[in-house]
Formats: sequence, structure tokens, C-alpha cells
Amino acid sequence: MSTEHGTADASRPEWPLYEVFVRGKRGLNHVHVGSLHAPDDHMALHNARNLYTRRNEGVSIWVVRAEHISASSPDEKDPYFAPSGDKVYRHPTFYSIPDDVPHI
Repeated sequence: MSTEHGTADASRPEWPLYEVFVRGKRGLNHVHVGSLHAPDDHMALHNARNLYTRRNEGVSIWVVRAEHISASSPDEKDPYFAPSGDKVYRHPTFYSIPDDVPHI
């Protein structure tokens, strides 16, 4: 954080970074919409609502501390995801899906 003189203020702790996910009215999934800093989970949720759903476009919000997210690296995509490519039985092409099953 910077003060008006451009130096870090040691008396103010840095707030944690949160990643924000919103599910839209017509959506089935939460989508990452941005990030924000907040002192705690409650304020992160409140600030995310104010910042990312100003026009009532969301029906659900998730906030997750960025430090709690684990992700694979794009450099690992071939060794990480390739083992499932040779298991064709994992793909739904061998199964008939009933017409009354939604969202598939």
C-alpha cells in the first residue's frame, strides 16, 4: 500500500486478496469475474456484491482467498491431462442420455 508520498505505510496491514466468482441469472456455473482486497470473508462478500453485481446480474457469489486456490500450470497440461485421453470409456459417447435429463 502507498501513502500520498509514495512509500509503504508499515502501520496498515495488507488485506488479503480474494478471487470473486459470480453465477448469472441464466448461468449454470460460477464464473471468475475479478479480484479484490478485503479485511475478512464477510467484507469480501459484501464488497464483491457491490462491485460485481451492480445491475442485478448475479444470483450467487463466491469469494475465495487467493492463497487457498491451487491450480495446475499451463506448462504441465500435456503430462497432467494426457493420461485421461486414452480412456475412452470416460467420455459419454458410449451412453445414451435420456431426453428428460437437463443440462447435459
